[in-house]
Amino acid sequence: MAKLVVMRHGQSEANRDNVFTGWSDVPLTELGYEQAHEAGKKIAKLSIPFADVHTSFLKRAIVTANIILDEIDQNYVPIHKTWRLNERHYGALRGRNKDEVKAEVGEQQLKIWRRSFDVVPPKLTKADEEPRYSKIGVQVPRAESLEMIWNRSLPYWVDQVAPKLLAGKNQLIVAHGSTLRGLIKYLDHISDENITNVEVPNGLPIIYDFDDKLHVISKEISK
Repeated sequence: MAKLVVMRHGQSEANRDNVFTGWSDVPLTELGYEQAHEAGKKIAKLSIPFADVHTSFLKRAIVTANIILDEIDQNYVPIHKTWRLNERHYGALRGRNKDEVKAEVGEQQLKIWRRSFDVVPPKLTKADEEPRYSKIGVQVPRAESLEMIWNRSLPYWVDQVAPKLLAGKNQLIVAHGSTLRGLIKYLDHISDENITNVEVPNGLPIIYDFDDKLHVISKEISK
């Protein structure tokens, strides 16, 4: 059966500075580039011939995906970019330092905003308008919960990724912490309550093996 490798992008400037980001298009840091190259080297050792790569509309994930393809010498593999794999939009928290927000609202409230399944953080008063989304008819959200990410990303899994895995074609997904938490919740059958404790680190490939019904046989985090 085919293999699925999923990975969060390398460290971004927002990760480094401990600020909320979401759909803001922040670049990788120097460490982020190093993490992407190192992840590529780890994946290269697995000798997996990929049929497709899936990533978001955000450059921190796109650049990471391209670095990985370069490291595994599979630059010819098609890259599919979709807004459905974008990071969670943190609304009015965007651009704010997480420690400063914690000092204002308390650790418990911050954890609820960041880690719960169905709670939406404070919304922007007005949604952003960006050509990359407006030209495809997508409304940028004012804020999102993890449940909202689940609802926008799962159709992409069902339509674009799962059928290829069932056809025996290895797939690579390079995305973001929250979108991958949603996917992992689905694949690993994690409850709404327990997803609070799931963290997806930057730059560590996660390798899934499936049976012919697309049930998970094994899962390994390549460290």
